[in-house]
Amino acid sequence: MNAITRPALFAALALWFGPPSSAQETKTAPAKQPDPAFQKVEDVPGLPRVLLIGDSISIGYTVPVQKLLAGKANVHRIPTNGGPTTTGLAHLDEWLGDKKWNAIHFNWGLHDLKWCDEKGNMTDVGVGRQQVSLADYEKNLRELVGRLKKTGAKLIWCSTTPVPAGNKGRAPGDEVKYNEAAARVMKDEGVATDDLYAFALPRVSEIQLPKNVHFKGEGYAALAKQVVETITAAMPAK
Repeated sequence: MNAITRPALFAALALWFGPPSSAQETKTAPAKQPDPAFQKVEDVPGLPRVLLIGDSISIGYTVPVQKLLAGKANVHRIPTNGGPTTTGLAHLDEWLGDKKWNAIHFNWGLHDLKWCDEKGNMTDVGVGRQQVSLADYEKNLRELVGRLKKTGAKLIWCSTTPVPAGNKGRAPGDEVKYNEAAARVMKDEGVATDDLYAFALPRVSEIQLPKNVHFKGEGYAALAKQVVETITAAMPAK
């Protein structure tokens, strides 16, 4: 019997066992599930239609608000993060659509006041510029409110929630200045306010993530209850 050379042996084994593990098909990661906050809402006939406009804070309380108002209102939200007021100006018409809204609960602020570079990437405070200056923020809000009022819906402004120390890209206290600018606009325009800033401030250590503008699960649940109370009080009685 002829001796088998070492290279021939390795070749035979490769054919028998297949390619080495490094060349084998890798497992694909499971597809990321869509955020339930963006799930399409099928209206229940006869119920008022409510629209939530806002950034990731509003995304966090959307589903709890929908659950709390189930059977009482059809609660929709814009299909994205609302970002700064400049994004609102660019996309408001498509967000509003062509159906009637009974109430619109809206906020812009945390993205306006954040510091970023010329490409819009978040930077440290003082590096680059704020995405939307305080003066432009107030100007943009006046235009947005004017356009929202044309819907005939009950408008509810939502104040911007606290900016904690140690977070990246936002200076604590700037939200107070931006809220003050927004308050001037809402007073002039006769728009009701859901003061989530005042609601959250005394309990931030319990409901907000450390050094982060976002909230814990129980925090979003608490915010949702406040949002629901404000919306319910603003809705016309049947």
